[in-house]
Amino acid sequence: MIEGLLKISGIFLTGAGAAGLGVAMGRQWRDHRKLLEDLRKMILLLRGEILYQGAPLEEAFEKAGEKTECCLGNLFCKTAERLAERNGETFYNIWKAEVDSLERKIPLSASDRQQLREFGEHLGYLDRDMQEKTIHLYIQQLDGEISYLKEHQRERSRLCMSLGMAGGFFLIIVLC
Repeated sequence: MIEGLLKISGIFLTGAGAAGLGVAMGRQWRDHRKLLEDLRKMILLLRGEILYQGAPLEEAFEKAGEKTECCLGNLFCKTAERLAERNGETFYNIWKAEVDSLERKIPLSASDRQQLREFGEHLGYLDRDMQEKTIHLYIQQLDGEISYLKEHQRERSRLCMSLGMAGGFFLIIVLC
């Protein structure tokens, strides 16, 4: 009797765990989209500071970082701090180091991080008109990625959940 109860409990827990894993994987897809949407908002804030307020990069990054609750606000604030120190480093080297430090903290994909690095590569040394074009191009890239994620989020979430449940059932069958 107890063995049967333990077996049923094990089956239930295995199935629930596998389904939960599928749900978590689907949630990662949604969190990635949300992070890119927050990044887009921050880039728009940065654009406003540079183009409409006429702020230098250090001040623009600081203000944009302070205006947001997003976890990426720290990237902008730390970049502003390092720009204030300057220590002979170029803007791109500072930006690249800060973006690379995000790898452990924020779930950006490798291609997202590469695009973010490239954004900084073209931002620091150009005149205002070219900075505006660089920001506009990056916003377009983000919009494309966000729309792709929105279009495929529902089906990806369902796929992850279905695969998790199917994997759980397969594991139950193999173990029983």
